Amino acid sequence: MKRKILKVLKIIIIVILVIILIVYLFLHLWPSIGGRTNKSDWKLYESRATNFENGRFKNEHDVEFMTEGENTDFVSSKDKTPEEIIESVSPSLIENLQDTDLTITWLGHSSLLIQMSKLNILIDPVFSDYTSPVKYFGPKRFSTLPIELKNLPKIDAVLITHDHYDHLDYETIKYLSDKVDKFIVPLGVEKHLIRWKVSKEKIESLAWWEETKINDLLIGCTPAQHFSGRGLFNRNETLWASYVLKNDTYQIFESGDTGYNTHFNKIFEKYGAFDLALLENGQYDAAWSNIHMKPEQSVQAGIDLHASLLMPIHWGTFSISRHGWDDSPERFTSYAEKQNVETLTPKIGQTINYEDYTNYKEKWWQNIK
Repeated sequence: MKRKILKVLKIIIIVILVIILIVYLFLHLWPSIGGRTNKSDWKLYESRATNFENGRFKNEHDVEFMTEGENTDFVSSKDKTPEEIIESVSPSLIENLQDTDLTITWLGHSSLLIQMSKLNILIDPVFSDYTSPVKYFGPKRFSTLPIELKNLPKIDAVLITHDHYDHLDYETIKYLSDKVDKFIVPLGVEKHLIRWKVSKEKIESLAWWEETKINDLLIGCTPAQHFSGRGLFNRNETLWASYVLKNDTYQIFESGDTGYNTHFNKIFEKYGAFDLALLENGQYDAAWSNIHMKPEQSVQAGIDLHASLLMPIHWGTFSISRHGWDDSPERFTSYAEKQNVETLTPKIGQTINYEDYTNYKEKWWQNIK
């Protein structure tokens, strides 16, 4: 009997060791997991970022990642995903851009194509059907792609807000790596791109409040309240951020993923009022209320930024929370109306020409089950 018990224990131990080895090899060898920072990188980050300490980035305010609370304020009765795939529309991009042109094309979730300062700029491009390190696993796209990667115009720059899978997509970056002039990322995210064979000369990594320029377009890396990590053991090794895009004609803001806090007021204090704020609005939950905003908080963030127009993003494509898929735009627009704030709600793929912004206010999600 004793020998049988020892034999069973030995088998259990071997199985556990094999599982540990498989997980270890997966995390270190699977390419989509990305790269890792090292002590040499840490010295650079410490010299540039006041929020980097002991090998990890941190938020400006000491907030808990997970909190207690139950979801009692979801207003939508719809499921987390619609009954049928949402059909996107085809973008209508400007081919011969002028200095004063500004178009915004929402490609679903937080993926955006912005035409500004005669540049084509992608933000957080995710063209895969799943947001996970492995194909055919994880949150699945429930809206069609409005444009295929091969049909994109020449992209001058790609901006990444942070390294989560629904914002930094391995397959997309691999495709774009030799087709894009410049990649702008928060500190640490460059390690992922380098592992994926993006040329170091194309990558510029920024700390909060650092800026860069492409032609006459100023790109400012600004704070967000979130976290990072693509594996089990690299939490907060890379920075998360929002962005300011500014030229002589327009100034716009893209929030990245973030909880609500004082950083929006600080961004306004530095840059002044915004023409348009593209604001995270979806995937919220009472359990992680510090790192994602509820729709009402997203509207308040736009008010803090003194933005003339607000546009909700981070919804309509992937479900990563428990609220109804249309809960976020319904609450966002409802609260904005109460606050007398103008909003834009284009269909996925619809190209907004800023000068004709009044044409993009349809509550189209109300017609989808």
